[in-house]
Amino acid sequence: MDAQLKKGVLELCLLQCINGGPQYGYDIIQQMHTHFPDVTESTFYAILRRLHKEGAADTFQGSVSNGPVRKYYHLTDRGRERLAQMTADWQHLQEILRQLGIE
Repeated sequence: MDAQLKKGVLELCLLQCINGGPQYGYDIIQQMHTHFPDVTESTFYAILRRLHKEGAADTFQGSVSNGPVRKYYHLTDRGRERLAQMTADWQHLQEILRQLGIE
């Protein structure tokens, strides 16, 4: 898959993944590896850091008994808006492709 296309798809998928509520970073990566096994952890974490920096995701520290402190991600209002826009863009693109006979 083209790198630029994959980058946008990965961002959309990560936004959707954390839309359901706070997610521990490692768990997010494991879910994503199921669908994108060729993508490195560092790529996923880079996108998560960028989403945080841009205000689309927020983080907080959580802990598990007898374990290390964990970083959790959740969507902000800006992130939910971004997810809605990216989803609409994706659906529009799918419709264009269908009209062109690409499925």
